[in-house]
Amino acid sequence: MKCPVCYYLDTKVIDSRVATDGLSIRRRRECLKCGFRFSTYEEMEILDLMIVKRDGRKETYDREKVVKGLKKALEKRSVTDDKFKKLIHSIERDIQVLRKSEITSSQVGQIIMKHLKKVDQVAYIRFASVYESFKDAQTFRKELNKLLKTDGKKKVNKK
Repeated sequence: MKCPVCYYLDTKVIDSRVATDGLSIRRRRECLKCGFRFSTYEEMEILDLMIVKRDGRKETYDREKVVKGLKKALEKRSVTDDKFKKLIHSIERDIQVLRKSEITSSQVGQIIMKHLKKVDQVAYIRFASVYESFKDAQTFRKELNKLLKTDGKKKVNKK
């Protein structure tokens, strides 16, 4: 790890602990040349996963595409950074549980929608409307009615 101040190539780890989100490791480091201290974060990464697109093209899994899509769906919604990180982690965990080297973009979308529905229903509808390519207001209404029906059943069961 390079020092961010003097760019010396060697640093030592002073302290390691689980980050506040519980999903990454925070490491305190010190430059062996100038003594500057800084923190780094280590988190899980999905490797060697190919996404098969609807047109048959294949591309490597890109976490940033998932993050970008979720941020757009969650724009102006009250979701904390911690909750967002947990959402990403849950989605990636479900992808890894499949234990496949190739999955379809459709499978990824379904996993995202499953988790997004639990976190924020407005964001879920936003994401679903783009992902499912809603053709008109009727399609939008059908999805909204399904969501309301599911939510109504949960409330009845809790009573």
